[in-house]
Amino acid sequence: GTIRGFVYDKATGEPIIFTNVVLKGTTTGAATDVNGYFSISKVPVGQHTLRVTFLGYEDLEKTVTVARDQIATEKLFMVKASIQIGVVEISGEKQEAQTQVRMSVTKLTPKQIERMPAVGGEADLAQYLQVVPGVIFTGDQGGQLYVRGGSPIMNKVMMDGMVLYNPFHSIGLFSVFDNDIIRNADIYTAGFNAEFGGRISSVMDITTRDGNRTRMSGKVSASTFAAKALLEGPIKKQKEPGDGSSSYLFNLRHSYLDQSSKLFYKNVNDTLGLPFRFTDAYGKISFNGANGSKFNLFGFNFTDGVNYRGVSDLAWQNWGTGTNFVLVPAGSAVLIDGVFCFSRYGIELKEAELAPRTSEITSFNGALNFKYFLGDDEARYGVEMLGFRTNFSYFNELGRSFVQEENTSEIAGYVNYRKKLGKVIIDPGLRLHYYASLSVANIEPRFGAKWNISDNWRFKFAAGRYSQNLVAANNDRDVVNLFYGFLSSPENLPARVNERDGSSRELKDPLQRANHYVAGIEHDLSRELTLNFEVYLKDFRQVTNINRNKYFNDTPEFADKPDELKKDFIVETGRAYGADVQLKYEKGQLYLWGVYSYTVVDRYDGVQVYNPVWDRRHNLNLVASYAFGKFDAWKVNLRWNYGSGFPFTRTQGFYGAVPFNGDINTNYATSNADLSIVFGPLNDGRLPAYARVDAGVTKTWRFDEHKSLELDLGVTNALNRENIFYFDRVRFERVNQLPLLPSAGISFRF
Repeated sequence: GTIRGFVYDKATGEPIIFTNVVLKGTTTGAATDVNGYFSISKVPVGQHTLRVTFLGYEDLEKTVTVARDQIATEKLFMVKASIQIGVVEISGEKQEAQTQVRMSVTKLTPKQIERMPAVGGEADLAQYLQVVPGVIFTGDQGGQLYVRGGSPIMNKVMMDGMVLYNPFHSIGLFSVFDNDIIRNADIYTAGFNAEFGGRISSVMDITTRDGNRTRMSGKVSASTFAAKALLEGPIKKQKEPGDGSSSYLFNLRHSYLDQSSKLFYKNVNDTLGLPFRFTDAYGKISFNGANGSKFNLFGFNFTDGVNYRGVSDLAWQNWGTGTNFVLVPAGSAVLIDGVFCFSRYGIELKEAELAPRTSEITSFNGALNFKYFLGDDEARYGVEMLGFRTNFSYFNELGRSFVQEENTSEIAGYVNYRKKLGKVIIDPGLRLHYYASLSVANIEPRFGAKWNISDNWRFKFAAGRYSQNLVAANNDRDVVNLFYGFLSSPENLPARVNERDGSSRELKDPLQRANHYVAGIEHDLSRELTLNFEVYLKDFRQVTNINRNKYFNDTPEFADKPDELKKDFIVETGRAYGADVQLKYEKGQLYLWGVYSYTVVDRYDGVQVYNPVWDRRHNLNLVASYAFGKFDAWKVNLRWNYGSGFPFTRTQGFYGAVPFNGDINTNYATSNADLSIVFGPLNDGRLPAYARVDAGVTKTWRFDEHKSLELDLGVTNALNRENIFYFDRVRFERVNQLPLLPSAGISFRF
């Protein structure tokens, strides 16, 4: 027979994720997923005792009777421990490591995110992502996220199943995901399985938590950067644990850094200042059935703006609404989940006298997934639909316009099966992705495997084929990209793709494509210390980029000119390869994390091989977190980051260029010339290395079981190191990233 069910926190009704549920006296069991769901199949007929243990909760045991070929459904409610005793840690992490491939994935919870120094008084996912293996941020202000050689457009970001198109605010220190609403975040940096598609580099899958089912609670906070209010509680309170219920959760966060910087950061305001502002609003209503099924309605509105002293004004807004659900059919071992969402993202950039650049993407996406648990094996399959409308308008410095308005639709189906064969786990998958607007069907095989060499040594491997239709409306060669718009795959492309060996091949479709190959070793050095080593290669077969070498219009009169001189876009090929080493130590309240990444990224545009601006060869992160005092009232966090210099194009000289604003008869001998720059070879130089130390300390006063007051003190760039952001070639001056920034925040939970 089969025993399945959910594990919940009795006080809040929130699922308890990634904990083991075992049959007492055996090694048979299963770990709960992000919904708190577990399933143990092939259980012998008779009476068994389920045992659940989790740090901070009282152990739970429950007797269950299993009948032949029947499914027993249980809801287990854990109670928080009321007495502080010596810590005994029981974790399902090792069992998960031995039964799942877990290739190039980092699983994060709010507790882990809080181990980072709280920049601005609030822990944030964006700050933790900077220490994930293979992840590169290009700047403290206006930085973008690059994952193992892929550009930002190649990263798929989802919140509760909804696709988001800009998850980070302009300052680069904050994401749109407030830490208090996150339940779990899975970061896949390469080799992800067939469940995910539509991007060729990485996936970030964020799940938000439900509102409190038993009582009204919340949090209010304020810091030198922003203020926040969270309120949650039951709409229909559950009378007994396991009864049906409904709840709400609302969260509002607003930044006033553009104003507070004038008071707290005058040394910064005298130069570039901190002209950043943002507002995030999120709401969720959850309906929970007595059998574990649930239905959620959610919506959000994220806005962002930056003003660089009249030089450029940027603003973007992202709003959306959607629903997701989990169904637990009676008498069936299947778990069904699904999502349907609608959103709109719009951005505008105004620069001096130029016409504004604008980009808008309106989209919907839906998915239906089925999951079966078959002993240690797991089968998962599903379908996904996506549609979006892009509206893009761009003017370059010569006044030439690029305009695109397109409607795009996609549909995909996938199947994934994880099979345990003794000490070997195989995880093959297949995804069929049909791009309807292009009439292109792409077959994408995926494969993962793990070999448990011994109890403490594990070898793993993954490979896959990936594609995407979405293109960034900026050039990957630009050092700073505040404006980040979107296009569907353009048709104004060269007919052939040039290879590095001098050959060429026909361009069959405009999709961007990549193949991933990843291998790694996991080693448990002790119960507290683990090592993870991975090597990878991302072979970018087709990458679409704006053609900066366009000299002719693509009209019949220039039919004899080569495509690379008249098409709006070019197709590049590229490679990203490297290695990541990760050490993690966790004992009691001491947490140490060290990550070193070596990366090489290059692109070939048909003429030359160059390194893009995010090609950081060496990146090292060290994180330490320690909690101490009665009830862990004190917590100290520290982070040190070192990164070698980014590539840049050197200035070789200047000359006077006559603009010929009138006509061909302009007298160049008497006309005033504009100062123009002679550039060196593309990205053949390297900027200085980057280094930053962040520190934070937190003090918590607990008044009772529910009420607490928390004070956060932090400092960004504690050593006040001058890290270069970019070099202003015209003014011939260096622009640095953020200097030493102290911050303070206070919050009250109830």
